[in-house]
Amino acid sequence: MSLRSSGEGLPVPTPEVERKETFDLAGYVQRVKGGPCFVCAIVAGAPGYDFEQIIFEDEQHVAFLDRYPTMPGKVLVAPKAHVEHVVRDLKEEAYLQLMRTVRRVALVVEAVVPSERTYLLSLGSQQGNTHLHWHIAPLPPGTPYAKQQHHALMTENGVISWSAQQAFDLAERLRAALAEAGAGG
Repeated sequence: MSLRSSGEGLPVPTPEVERKETFDLAGYVQRVKGGPCFVCAIVAGAPGYDFEQIIFEDEQHVAFLDRYPTMPGKVLVAPKAHVEHVVRDLKEEAYLQLMRTVRRVALVVEAVVPSERTYLLSLGSQQGNTHLHWHIAPLPPGTPYAKQQHHALMTENGVISWSAQQAFDLAERLRAALAEAGAGG
């Protein structure tokens, strides 16, 4: 998929939106099953996570850009502590704090990234990507109905081809909007 800049570094879909980059699902599966926890690595500041720009962080949570976005502005929110189950591994207050963070970040994503709807979901598996994380996925306006919902979220249907500079620029805009909203950390 080709992207253009909105003038402020925000990647926005061009008419070529139907042409996304092919996603190497087999390579991805091998990485997540055999590699370190990607959320823990990001929290620790490990090198090699240039696309996963952190846009929000507090003592318990981190929010960062998705390395393999299927939609412009896709963000992940996770607890910093390595917990794995979306319901069982968090006490009620910790769960509610995480959901408040997801909502706060999602509202800013919606303010910065054009979207007609925002999808929120928790994905992962005990076989790979075990660290609990929530996806905030803003659906671009005008996306044909047949390409919404599950189709829009599936990396198997392609991922956005974008540069580390575009990720940095978008992260800067999201951080600024979070700070303006009083949620910067």
